[in-house]
Amino acid sequence: MSRAEHAAQPIFSPYVNFERAEWSRLRDATPLTLSAEELAKLRGINEQIDLREVEEVYLPLSRLLNLHVKAVQDLYEARNTFLGRKPEKVPYIIGMAGSVAVGKSTTARILQALLSRWPNHPKVDIVTTDGFLYPNQVLEKRGLMARKGFPESYDLRHLLAFMEELKSGNPEVLVPVYSHLTYDIVPGEFQVIRQPDIVIVEGLNVLQTSSRSKGRNTPQLFVSDFFDFSIYVDADIRAIERWYVERFLVLRETAFQDTASYFHRYATLSREEAVEVARQIWKNINEPNLTENIAPTRFRATLILQKGPAHAVTNVQFRKI
Repeated sequence: MSRAEHAAQPIFSPYVNFERAEWSRLRDATPLTLSAEELAKLRGINEQIDLREVEEVYLPLSRLLNLHVKAVQDLYEARNTFLGRKPEKVPYIIGMAGSVAVGKSTTARILQALLSRWPNHPKVDIVTTDGFLYPNQVLEKRGLMARKGFPESYDLRHLLAFMEELKSGNPEVLVPVYSHLTYDIVPGEFQVIRQPDIVIVEGLNVLQTSSRSKGRNTPQLFVSDFFDFSIYVDADIRAIERWYVERFLVLRETAFQDTASYFHRYATLSREEAVEVARQIWKNINEPNLTENIAPTRFRATLILQKGPAHAVTNVQFRKI
């Protein structure tokens, strides 16, 4: 085979790629159960997602997930019948990964709203891994405040213990509460998870399978081992940087104005100063974390939502079975 012929050979991909128009047809007859008013409450800062995108992107995805959840529920029932056990309520777990400012939280909230309206899984909870960050006091002691969001800033053992309890069907599982206002864990406050049908676990590094720690105490399990389905929200890195800066400017005029905000010192910056600070934070923290730790896990996802420069999903990649 000549070099030209070899270069012309298709490169294997584990995914089937769908342009948005193709993907939208997979909605079939799934009804739109979300109103414009409800969607407005689910949008993140500086995101312009509309009902058309919900119809064309998220309804087909909710239909796919509904089919997957039903299949797993049937499998659990068959297994319990075979083993002669009483039925156990074990949640279907969806992992949601992607960069800071890419829109993970909005995607999770929209899916929660849509999935909760299917009859066989009405209770859907969202858990963010922010609650498993070490408290600021611990991060400061370890010199990790400038690496908040990097893998080593999380209490991985606590997070894995939570995932084990969740997948064991425990009646109640506690999640530490993280405040984006104070930029820290809230002492003594917990989100209580009470046997939901579906849990969406959203975080930067939830698809990661490597550990920086070495030795016999290195965990043998990873968060992603507990997922039934996983989604990676993707976009061009320069677009994500722009979205991060835009979000920082909005927060400067809103949340940062609160004197209790960890970032209150940025509230009085001029627009030009705020843009420069945001770009430096992106360059020194968020971009290295994305390129070193988050983006390399992209191809571990079951499904990838690819966004264009306007924050809208342009195509979907679905892993081949």
